[in-house]
Amino acid sequence: MKKGQINVQTENIFPIIKKFLYSDHEIFLRELVSNAVDATQKLRVLSSSGEFKGELGDLKVEVILDKDARTLTIRDNGVGMTADEIDKYINQIAFSGAEEFVQQYKGKEGAEQIIGHFGLGFYSAFMVAERVQIQTLSRHEGSQSVQWESNGNPEFTIEEIEKKDRGTDIVLYIAEDSLEFLEESRIRGILDKYCKFLPIPVVFGKETIKQDDPSGEKDEEGNPKKIDVEQERQINNTAPAWTKSPSELTDEDYKSFYHELYPMTFEEPLFHIHLNVDYPFNLTGILFFPKIKENVEVQRNKIQLYSNQVFITDSVENIVPDFLTLLHGVIDSPDIPLNVSRSYLQADSNVKKISAHITKKVADKLREMFNKDRKDFESKWNDLKVFVEYGILSEDKFAEKAEKFVLLNSTEGGFYTVEEYKEKIKASQTDKNDKVVILYTNDKDGQYSFVKSAKERGYDVLEMNSPLTPHFISKLEQTDTDISFARVDSDSLDRLIQKEEELPSKLTKEQEEAIKPVFEEAVDKVKFTVQFQSMSEKDAPIIITQPEFIRRMMEQQKLGGAGFMGAFPESYNLVVNSNHPKISSLVEVEDEAVKKNTVKQLADLALLSQGMLKGEALDKFIERSIELV
Repeated sequence: MKKGQINVQTENIFPIIKKFLYSDHEIFLRELVSNAVDATQKLRVLSSSGEFKGELGDLKVEVILDKDARTLTIRDNGVGMTADEIDKYINQIAFSGAEEFVQQYKGKEGAEQIIGHFGLGFYSAFMVAERVQIQTLSRHEGSQSVQWESNGNPEFTIEEIEKKDRGTDIVLYIAEDSLEFLEESRIRGILDKYCKFLPIPVVFGKETIKQDDPSGEKDEEGNPKKIDVEQERQINNTAPAWTKSPSELTDEDYKSFYHELYPMTFEEPLFHIHLNVDYPFNLTGILFFPKIKENVEVQRNKIQLYSNQVFITDSVENIVPDFLTLLHGVIDSPDIPLNVSRSYLQADSNVKKISAHITKKVADKLREMFNKDRKDFESKWNDLKVFVEYGILSEDKFAEKAEKFVLLNSTEGGFYTVEEYKEKIKASQTDKNDKVVILYTNDKDGQYSFVKSAKERGYDVLEMNSPLTPHFISKLEQTDTDISFARVDSDSLDRLIQKEEELPSKLTKEQEEAIKPVFEEAVDKVKFTVQFQSMSEKDAPIIITQPEFIRRMMEQQKLGGAGFMGAFPESYNLVVNSNHPKISSLVEVEDEAVKKNTVKQLADLALLSQGMLKGEALDKFIERSIELV
């Protein structure tokens, strides 16, 4: 028996400290299974290079739970280790065997798939185990099997044992404070999370399947009789879709993989992008476009990051631009730097290149779809617009490309690019300052009368009702200073699109001032400002408007923008049409009670049209209306 002390190299103390700082103890199983997969992959590389001439056998990793013995074992039939290799790779912490192997066999088939690079994964076992054993038999012919054992302090023992099968068993004697890791459901959950797509079969426990009865016996309908057969449960798909060439996959394969990733999602994705780059960095993956919900936050944490098919995280904010986190799917890259726990990402030049590449691929895909089949693209637009608008707002490179495919939706039913729409309305909706005014509604039913009035004037109105609309239209105005957006109910049409000619008012200034207090009395003076405007006789006698600037600031504030404004006060204009016959006739009414009653009724009608008449005020309006009838 040999006794000694684990050699902790001084320069590696800091990464060790960092490793034990993370709180997610379940990662120990990912580390140990990844090491076992590495040991198996190494054997494949040695076999393909001719250095290992023995039989590979049925290569797999087994996770074995023995609740009575309080042990969890990770078993592989890979390269195994000699006593000297244990001394080198286990007793000298942070001297990574995987790193050395990759360097030695660089360029050889399979070597780039070796997962480990830090040499600390094994020691994560001590986060949950009070004692750990390594029982191993090396691939070298005539090797002696050995057992290494430690209880987590610098002392260890190595002794010869009897072990017939090549490979390594890591036996964890689970500590009192970690008994949750003796529960089958807990282990299954961790394996499903981190090891679902590892390249070597990982088996855990048993499962029962139906098979044809080998006796050939038939059932009552004459079909082969089925019997229950117990077999090992393989928890992983060793060849997930992203590891294959796009030419090997059908649309059904992509959809099937989407539901494998998200088994609780019943909607189909809109479409996908298959990433496959090997220069200047390695990157594979598949990104799916889901139907984006109104609440964009709900979509987060749907892209899964892998490194050589090992799950790392689903918090990919440091890898992809923020707007791309609305997508679903998988990114796999060994070139994304990770710390020893593989849990936190470190921004470096590779990460920035990968981020820029994914942004470009997404923009190119959308442009390709737009050019190839515009009608199909338009049919998907309502599910895509929040994503595209978010991209334009948050990523300048994406915004440049998106100019060619971002669409505006007319209430008449047509879809237009910004340039197309600008050209369409230029003749009728250019104001006296040569600015093209784009009218829009966020609720074409609620703002029906305003939309109708605009169309009667020959104007077109867009439907813009995404949660990002206030920020998005501000961005478009910054990009093209020849346009401005105005919600159709933010002022009278003559004010929204000011032409050279102005309608004369049928009321004198004196008449307006004389009747103004009656209108002010009809509404909340704090909330409403009474204004007289000379509008068309066909327009409503009173309209309620909210200035575009104020409303947009309020909406942006709700979405997290314009925070410097503080709590923006809610204010409206009560606009009196001085040319409407009803208003003109009020000037002649001498009975003050009748005048007040009429003004109140007209004001309430205006409020009602905007959905602003509620509670007691609505009840009184109904009673007054019945009396008038």
